[in-house]
Amino acid sequence: MSVQAIDRLCYDVAHDPETLERLRADPRRELGRRPLSAVERDELLRGDVAALYRRGAHPVLLVRLANARVLGLDPGLYAARIRTAEARFSVSAPPGPA
Repeated sequence: MSVQAIDRLCYDVAHDPETLERLRADPRRELGRRPLSAVERDELLRGDVAALYRRGAHPVLLVRLANARVLGLDPGLYAARIRTAEARFSVSAPPGPA
């Protein structure tokens, strides 16, 4: 699993214009330059953010792909797809007044 590589790609898309340009020009080639498994590359190429999230990728970083409108994603599609993923953790609501 290459969760760090997935998260790094998302970071680079938002902070490195050259990465963004390469990803838009030739997504397969750009993803091939990174230490990702074949399954991870396929999930990225399909914009399957739910699968990437289940692998451990951070949703705040994944949304950067949608904001950049790469890999077939946009904010609305990202939101619809990420909602299909089961939460990896939950936070209990604070107790109410006694």
